[in-house]
Amino acid sequence: MGAGGRLITRSRAAVSALFFLNGLMIGAWAPKIPVFSSALQLSEAGLGLMLFVFGIGSLLLMPIAGMQIARFGSSRVVQVAAFCFLPTIVGLTLVHSVWAGAIAIFLFGGIGGAMDVAMNANAVEVERSMRRSIMSSCHACWSLGCLIGSATGGILIAFMGPLGHALTVASAGLALFFIIRPMIFSDAPHPSQQRERARFPLSPLPWLIGIVALFSMIPEGSILDWGALYLRDELNAPTALSGFAFAAFSLAMSAMRFAGDLVRDRLGAVRTLRICAVISFVGLIIAGQAPNVTVALIGFGIAGIGISNMVPIAFSAGGNIPGLAPGIGLSVVTTLGYSGILFAPSLIGFIAEYTSLATIYTGASLLSLVVLALSGLARHADRVGDTEQRANA
Repeated sequence: MGAGGRLITRSRAAVSALFFLNGLMIGAWAPKIPVFSSALQLSEAGLGLMLFVFGIGSLLLMPIAGMQIARFGSSRVVQVAAFCFLPTIVGLTLVHSVWAGAIAIFLFGGIGGAMDVAMNANAVEVERSMRRSIMSSCHACWSLGCLIGSATGGILIAFMGPLGHALTVASAGLALFFIIRPMIFSDAPHPSQQRERARFPLSPLPWLIGIVALFSMIPEGSILDWGALYLRDELNAPTALSGFAFAAFSLAMSAMRFAGDLVRDRLGAVRTLRICAVISFVGLIIAGQAPNVTVALIGFGIAGIGISNMVPIAFSAGGNIPGLAPGIGLSVVTTLGYSGILFAPSLIGFIAEYTSLATIYTGASLLSLVVLALSGLARHADRVGDTEQRANA
């Protein structure tokens, strides 16, 4: 891809900040989960059902957001979605009944998912305008937001209470949103995309690549939604430290995603994916078999290093399948991938009811071995000529 124009522009800074804001809210949710569960007196199975509602909200509103993007453009949709999403963290704090909790978490997951689709679409438009790749760094900003949200969440809850934490995060997020709003890249609608997204291929290749994305994102979702409870309930971590499970994971993921494009161009997508799958396997084993909080955090950090570039490679491969329109292949891969981070954590709740979260994380490591077995499919993520260029380097 050409490197025309400046490396940093106002529109790139704005879309990166949108990714950061979305990640900040998701990260802030991680240490709030035990508080949410206690306030509604939920069992692990009950919490799993609530997380299922979160996933339902996301997958219902994501395609609606896609249709609105085709009609109005990503800029308008992402602004509305972000403005509505940021206060939902407060709604999760104010609920005192199961039904109110279900509505609050549906809105949190749904509007957050709509913002996710819109900000990714806006990032694509910024890439086109700049003629350079920025998607990896945008996802790194999302991970950075998750890191800050999860790392500060437990501390803020301990010193300010759940409501004080929610109001602080929402207020800071809205303030940043209004600062960047004038800089968000304004794009034209693309009504032709709507028809293309409705088609699904019969070829097994995009579905197999989708499994790579799915098995890469299931561990990420399990750490986000269950990491705090694992540290608190099974490793006896205090509330102030409970959010650091996803924080350690996000820190490692953020660093590696900022370097992800360079690593992949140097080693190739297949070799990078294989190395990442092995690292993820080792990290999840360490986290699941950890005797104390420190070892668990190290394991989650190692897992973050491995998983960081697995999903971007899968998405890139899905959009570059020979003989298949990029939008069609990518729609399959992203749908399967996001279902892993949205729905798998709810199933984990039911499984954990009869086993333990330590067993869950140990078992999740096996998914990385499946990714390793399918890693040859990552060759579709390499641009034409990359292999020859590395061979001549």
